[in-house]
Amino acid sequence: MWIQMNTSSFIFAVRKQAMCSLKDIVPAAENIINTQFIVLNKGKTASEGQNKTCLALVADETAAVHFQLWGDECDAFEPGDIIRLTNGIFSCNRRSWVLRAGKRGKVEKVGEFTMAYVETPNMSEIEWVHDPSKSKFVLKAVISPHSRIFPPLP
Repeated sequence: MWIQMNTSSFIFAVRKQAMCSLKDIVPAAENIINTQFIVLNKGKTASEGQNKTCLALVADETAAVHFQLWGDECDAFEPGDIIRLTNGIFSCNRRSWVLRAGKRGKVEKVGEFTMAYVETPNMSEIEWVHDPSKSKFVLKAVISPHSRIFPPLP
């Protein structure tokens, strides 16, 4: 969707990027995911070469997913933070499906603690397969309804 803006005497067009729910994300090779979610849990920071990485469990009101934090992002966000992801990507990293900002994406804290969420389904716990007839990934099977990395509390 394009929006025309008139600022002073300049008129320019800005592309408005639609927000998507976590339940609607699918693996893709493009940075096209714009969404907002709450951080539920965060794993330990690990070194990967010269970069540090951290995996987090995030959710919105429709689904949960594993979110990969890189570099300074590992220290910038904590459980309870509400994050907006712009131009993110849902892709495979070390045989696991993760949502991440990637090189072209952006993450920013927009609030904390007050957001409705669900922990199932977990989009990272789905087996995705490439469907050549549709040129995209489709759901094959649900591996686990909850995160196996961040199991729900009893």
